[in-house]
Amino acid sequence: MEIKIFGNFFKKIFSSLFKNKKEIKLGFYGPPNAGKTSLANKICKDFTGEEMGEVSKIPHETKNVQFKEKVEIKFRGKTLMFKMIDTPGIATKIDYEEFLKYNMKKKDAKERAKKATQGVIESIKWIDDMDVVVVVLDATENPYNQVNITIIGNLVARKIPVLIVGNKIDLKKADIKKIEAAFPEYDVVGISAKEGKNFEEFYESIFKLVKKI
Repeated sequence: MEIKIFGNFFKKIFSSLFKNKKEIKLGFYGPPNAGKTSLANKICKDFTGEEMGEVSKIPHETKNVQFKEKVEIKFRGKTLMFKMIDTPGIATKIDYEEFLKYNMKKKDAKERAKKATQGVIESIKWIDDMDVVVVVLDATENPYNQVNITIIGNLVARKIPVLIVGNKIDLKKADIKKIEAAFPEYDVVGISAKEGKNFEEFYESIFKLVKKI
């Protein structure tokens, strides 16, 4: 009995000491070509010196869920440990003809479409494993569409804390106010993953998001 009491006591002490050391599962979700992998690469490069995955102008370049373990983010004297999870772009419809525009052969385009569809299914399956999620949207596109609403709706239903990022603010067509108007109940941060713009606000928002876990 005495051993059990002391065992529980020390268990509480150690769990208290190390609770802030656990990896926070940070997922990147969004439609294809919004810049999820570019953002994940920028974060990984900043804090580990290594990139996470390949990027391409062709949609659905990320075909499988990608992971980066033990990414320690330091910001304004605070440190958090993350497991980064970059997911394939989510789409409600994937047509092989979309890939023919990129000079792909019909056979290759069909294979790409098949893998892209599998990637969407895999992305959705992984939602339940996330602690927090960054939804990456293209700030030059209309944010109020079925894909974005579906992604955010799924996260809300699971009570997963969400930060919305409007990427590509370096482009003239970018309009963060449209994203803010479409999703007024969420924090929205405008960034350029390509040029590294506004990452101070992004990291600050990530640290705030973690507090909601």
